[in-house]
Amino acid sequence: MQRRLTWRLSLLALALVFTLSGCGQHQFSGTVIEPPNDAADFTLTDQNGQPFRLSEQRGKVVLMYFGFTNCPDFCPSSMGKLATVQRELGTDAANVQVVFITADPERDTPERLQQYVTAFHPSFLGLRGTDAELEPILKAYGAYAKKVPLANSGLGYTVDHTTVLYAIDKAGKWRLIFPYGTTNADLLKDIRYLAQERVS
Repeated sequence: MQRRLTWRLSLLALALVFTLSGCGQHQFSGTVIEPPNDAADFTLTDQNGQPFRLSEQRGKVVLMYFGFTNCPDFCPSSMGKLATVQRELGTDAANVQVVFITADPERDTPERLQQYVTAFHPSFLGLRGTDAELEPILKAYGAYAKKVPLANSGLGYTVDHTTVLYAIDKAGKWRLIFPYGTTNADLLKDIRYLAQERVS
């Protein structure tokens, strides 16, 4: 009797394992774009003077952030967090590309971008373009960037800008938005999933 009960419990446990495996859909922490959209393509110039075209990044997860190098708070905080996540990804980091798109091309020269992004991580890219080139990109991703005069400041102006992080998967689909303040653990979990995801 005891042996029969043990056998039935073993079968029940095995059935439960298969049921849970079938329901093992990843639960994203970031805001999901449903259904995923084809990410709007664009071409900008990186800090090394090389063209960067989004559609040529297939096979990598692209994490995209709009900011500027004189930003005193949001940008360094977000980039520092991405640098930590990039290191914690280990071998999965090879499937991830972080790009920082400057919303202040007037002051963010290639040299300035090079110094800024590589201070966080050597693999990070800083992208720039003219205001005319940036405008349709900002619009396509629902982002904004606006100069705001600063009285009695040597900087002359600051830039109000979107502070979210955009995640584009290895198939070129816009999959997620991470709001400012998303934890390292949540970023790492979602980005690792996208980095390991198989795409056709």
